[in-house]
Amino acid sequence: MKLTRAYSTHLGSTIPAAKAKYVPTSGTYPKGFSASGAFCGVKPGNTNKPDIAIVTSDRDCSAAAVFTKNKFQAAPVTFSRKLLQSRANAGLRSVIVNSGNANAVTGIGGLQDAAQMAETTDQRVGEKSSTIVMSTGVIGQRLPIQKIVDSIPNAVKSAGDQHKDWLRCANAICTTDTFPKLMSKSFKLPSSPGIEYRIAGMTKGAGMLAPNMATLLTILATDAPVAPGIMTNVLRHAVDRSFNSITVDGDTSTNDTVALLANGAAGGKEVSSEQSPDYEAFQTVLTDFATDLAKYIVRDGEGATKFVTIRVVDSASEESARQVARSIALSPLVKTALYGKDANWGRILCAAGYALISKPGQPVNDVPEIIPEKTNVSFIPTDGSKELQLLVNGEPEQVDEERASEILEMEDLEILVKLGTGDKTAVHWTCDFSHDYVTINGDYRT
Repeated sequence: MKLTRAYSTHLGSTIPAAKAKYVPTSGTYPKGFSASGAFCGVKPGNTNKPDIAIVTSDRDCSAAAVFTKNKFQAAPVTFSRKLLQSRANAGLRSVIVNSGNANAVTGIGGLQDAAQMAETTDQRVGEKSSTIVMSTGVIGQRLPIQKIVDSIPNAVKSAGDQHKDWLRCANAICTTDTFPKLMSKSFKLPSSPGIEYRIAGMTKGAGMLAPNMATLLTILATDAPVAPGIMTNVLRHAVDRSFNSITVDGDTSTNDTVALLANGAAGGKEVSSEQSPDYEAFQTVLTDFATDLAKYIVRDGEGATKFVTIRVVDSASEESARQVARSIALSPLVKTALYGKDANWGRILCAAGYALISKPGQPVNDVPEIIPEKTNVSFIPTDGSKELQLLVNGEPEQVDEERASEILEMEDLEILVKLGTGDKTAVHWTCDFSHDYVTINGDYRT
């Protein structure tokens, strides 16, 4: 029986039917925060889409951010990193974002533009040096800064705390995304069981996506009271297991930023010690929340038709498991085979085999991380049916090609790799490569 591929690609202006289910119709948003999206027309071809976004708090926040490792870091990245350092992660109020132009590789003028965006927002929210700046879009072009600063007052004025306000904000940060990526949830902390805390987050990204983040911007906001001193560690832990565990195409952008703001508006005891039960609970909530957001990015990969989980288990170390999973996720041969619904497990094995090749000058690990005779590869169907074993203890299985084709028709797929050298695990999420990926990126600037 031939199945119909349901996870359609999209090049138009409306949300594809297969992805509309990921757009929330309601939400539970943190107290004291408001959001908005406003039209500015940053990109000349944009005539009506909101492209200025703001998330702002009615009181000071603890804040932290994780930034791209690309050497050509965009002006907003440089500005925001210095701001957080100067404020010691305290006293922040807002995040201002423009889409349509990355303000990257724009020299001193670009830094001045980022500062002007922040200062204009500061004036409207009433707190000096309190605004993180993000930009996304085309690299190497100066911002139409006057249009942006003229639009910021309206963005601040129109900010609200309703679902429609947060959704419009999430739409405003999109570029090649086909749907706005917005989530919210409530949670509890051990020391304050009677208080309902809330966290909301939005992210954007569809291409130029690889570990160490991507062309991705993420804003996370919570009304839990979190001390400035622990914000960076709790955010890095979450990002490492979420946004640093996704791949679309292997590129790492100039603008990647994930920011977390906590205003404490819900009350309760401050999370201030990494040894406290509250810290552990909040870290789990934040990591799980960030992981779910990150998965949305992969589901919206440019031209993607398939969401792929790569799970590497029984590894001698967590780091080697991550490297193997990442290598498979990055392989264009694996990704094109998945798009073509070809159970070419040899490509998976090949990508695993070169993942741990030592770099020049580095000692070779004495402990074998991969032993071919112990390696297993399987497809795990997402409908709960039996796994399809492709390689068992280094020996190839007689693959049922019809069954493999049925599994590869599904929207979601898991590739399971058992290394047989230990008990550590890592998970990575990726998508396939389709013809539409080339189409989208071939005419991105036009």
